[in-house]
Amino acid sequence: MKKILPFISLLLLFTSCISTQSTLKNVDDNAPIPRLESNNTFVINEYSKDKRYGYEKEYPINLFYSNTKNETINQQRYLNALAGPKGKKITYTKLESCCPFPTKRSEMGAGFLDVYELKWEGQQNPVTLYLNIYEKGVLMVPVGLTLKKN
Repeated sequence: MKKILPFISLLLLFTSCISTQSTLKNVDDNAPIPRLESNNTFVINEYSKDKRYGYEKEYPINLFYSNTKNETINQQRYLNALAGPKGKKITYTKLESCCPFPTKRSEMGAGFLDVYELKWEGQQNPVTLYLNIYEKGVLMVPVGLTLKKN
């Protein structure tokens, strides 16, 4: 019983921090599942016109994954398809997971956004992107970034 009480307390604390309504604005359950290039990156055909896309937690890049065996694979497939301005090579680092939200695509009933920092040569300040592996959306290139040339 002593071992169960801390677990229940943690579970109650965790679930009380999550709203029952999602604040994500750009979820699209009808978005096609992304196709892969031969170099194992996503085929991305659209550039976002919305300056919030990917840069604000309410407008994350919704990557969707089909199982939990490798949760980061779609993040890598997406980020490896991107380049900085004028095609500059980017590097990226995962900073944290944040911003819990309700989702039916998780056994816990909640998901987290992953925050990545992007850098490239000559850049003044790093770029921060919010990625969501739990929901679907049309994949686009965020404003200010480009696609990597193969």
